[in-house]
Amino acid sequence: MEKEELHKKEQTENPKDINPEEIKDEQEKGLEKPDEKKDLSLEEELTNLKDKLARTFAEMENQRRRFEKEKEDAFEYGGFAFAKEALNLLDNLERSKLSLENDEVLKNTDALKKVSEHLEIINKDMLSILKKNNIEPIKSINEKLDPNLHQAMMEIEDESKEPGTIVQEIQKGFMMKDRLLRPSLVGVSKRKEEKKENEDEKTQENQQEKKEI
Repeated sequence: MEKEELHKKEQTENPKDINPEEIKDEQEKGLEKPDEKKDLSLEEELTNLKDKLARTFAEMENQRRRFEKEKEDAFEYGGFAFAKEALNLLDNLERSKLSLENDEVLKNTDALKKVSEHLEIINKDMLSILKKNNIEPIKSINEKLDPNLHQAMMEIEDESKEPGTIVQEIQKGFMMKDRLLRPSLVGVSKRKEEKKENEDEKTQENQQEKKEI
């Protein structure tokens, strides 16, 4: 009994009796696999970091482009609000001229003629200044109604024009480069009601005759 116990003790304490293959297996299980997991984790972190950097650079580029666009708009259209308000001066100038011309006391007088000439010079000067700043009036009279540029305020019977043609300009519209500063307020032509009714009656009669045939 004592010899067997001694033999077992010697086997346990003697490292030469341990199988090298078992040692290798234990190393692979205990050391190599955790290293593999660690490598995968680093790759994932690197991928995530690259993705975050790409998103950050994309956001920075978008911000740069927005800033450039805002800067261009500020340079090109910085006076948009001011120009829109300045148009009120032209309107008031035109109203003053019409008011004086319709005054019964001033009609056909030299004083009115001189005042009208001065007002016309001021009006032309203002239009010239606006044009130098890329602000120009919208063409209206004899043009077809364009909802993007004109706003119809009334219909006027006019047989000499195609329906929808602008025959009266109530308030002049303006463009600032490619932007609408304000639309033109206009009156458009339409056919006379009597003629339209007669044409409708004729159309109905013709349709009725075709049915009878």
